[in-house]
Amino acid sequence: MNAARLLGAGPVAWALLGRGPWARGWVRWRLRDGVPPEGADLMAGPDVRPLWEANRWSEWPRLALAGEGDAIPGRVAAWLAEHPPYHGPVWACGQEAALRALHLALASALAGMAAPPAAMRTLARRIGANPAYARAQDNNHPVSEAAGLLVCGMALGENSLARRGARRLDALIARLVAADGGFAQPSPAYHRMLLDVMAVTQWLRERGGGPAAAPLTLARMAAATRWLHRLACPATGLLPRLGHQDGSHVADLSGAGPDDARASLERAARIFCGASAGWPGDPGCAALGLAVPRPVLAGEPDWQAGGLLGRRFGPFRAVLRVGPLRFRPAHADLLHLDLWREGENLLRDGGTGAYNPEDPAWLGYFQGAAAHNTIAFDGEDQMPRLGPFLFHHWPETGALPDGGWWRDHRGRRHARVLHAAHGGLCVEDRVSGPFQAAVLRWRLMPAEWAMTEDGVTGAGLRLHLTADGPVTLRLVQGLESLAYGAATPLPVLEACMPPATSRLTTLIRNL
Repeated sequence: MNAARLLGAGPVAWALLGRGPWARGWVRWRLRDGVPPEGADLMAGPDVRPLWEANRWSEWPRLALAGEGDAIPGRVAAWLAEHPPYHGPVWACGQEAALRALHLALASALAGMAAPPAAMRTLARRIGANPAYARAQDNNHPVSEAAGLLVCGMALGENSLARRGARRLDALIARLVAADGGFAQPSPAYHRMLLDVMAVTQWLRERGGGPAAAPLTLARMAAATRWLHRLACPATGLLPRLGHQDGSHVADLSGAGPDDARASLERAARIFCGASAGWPGDPGCAALGLAVPRPVLAGEPDWQAGGLLGRRFGPFRAVLRVGPLRFRPAHADLLHLDLWREGENLLRDGGTGAYNPEDPAWLGYFQGAAAHNTIAFDGEDQMPRLGPFLFHHWPETGALPDGGWWRDHRGRRHARVLHAAHGGLCVEDRVSGPFQAAVLRWRLMPAEWAMTEDGVTGAGLRLHLTADGPVTLRLVQGLESLAYGAATPLPVLEACMPPATSRLTTLIRNL
């Protein structure tokens, strides 16, 4: 579509209809300034994600804070000389160019200097080359690219470009962020990236007199900040590893790293909520000159928003993935339960592994039901896979008091509700429909676990299972990905049920 817009329908039609490689080559040649000339499938070779991460210029704002801002223009020029614009995999994604623009604009502002105009113009051209691809993702990509256009327009003094980026950003936030704060990507990690991108953009536009954000945008971002605040561990800043989790974070002025979201939340809370998230001493906020507000975001023990349900049961904090599926799901994780006790993630999601791993089995495993605390029927996922990042035949979903249900295209149904129990919580699972076997998995935190007659004990915790029919329990080894591209073992309790069993109850208590 982008090629047709730039070149006309005829050349693109020839290329698509297979009029020889010369036609496709000619189209790529004509688009060589906007599309990498290789035209290669980035999933065909080594994983490009680590290369992108290393070239986001994320170190330059910290360089400015260290008083070395004068070195930034030279480093920009050296990087561009080493990576000629629009050629090679580092230029293959418009979002990556947008993140460079955000980091460069922020670093320049912190250093009290203008962003190098030639570099910002180069980045703006790449961001604007194929916006249709980003918009089709319905995720963080179009948000980052619109923000990149906005800050590039401000840096270049091109008001029309800045206004275009601002209009696009307002429209995207209205579409992708719900009134309850939920993001199109049900991923706490990418939700954090959304807050980072939007908070930095808002700080830059307020400081530089850029186009004002729409009132709806500010309201949605305030709600999005509160949404993530509910999920973060107050003691560690850890987030549940739901959905895609690759460690992305933007403008880490506090040096918090990928596993601690507290600095991101504090910055977003001050900018969008006029409140503190509970960490008033954050050095990144101090570097931006953000005063500590008197109000503090309140903790909410029980809530439901953005496809998740949160409940507090004594010392336990439970997060249940209930849906609905308005935007395309990344993982087959409906009714996955994440369970926390203070900073301990007792029952946990498997994470992501990698987007293009050396072991292709990682994709199916980490995105599938086996990597989540839910039920799988007949060894299948909740929906069939169409590609590395795409499922089809999405299940129907519905809400229940303190829970939810889903039903797949074969008519198999799983319902789950959470109840308070003395000293803990009770998870009640009901299954129905045409299946031969169903397996409930509880993915346990790494520790010494011992099987009992009716469950398992370990990590100061006991899981006691009862059912209305036969159940076979076994303790097996699974995998979890605590960092992108890495996998380590963890114990998994599996409860295998034949069709004669329709209800399974798990009682979870401290020992």
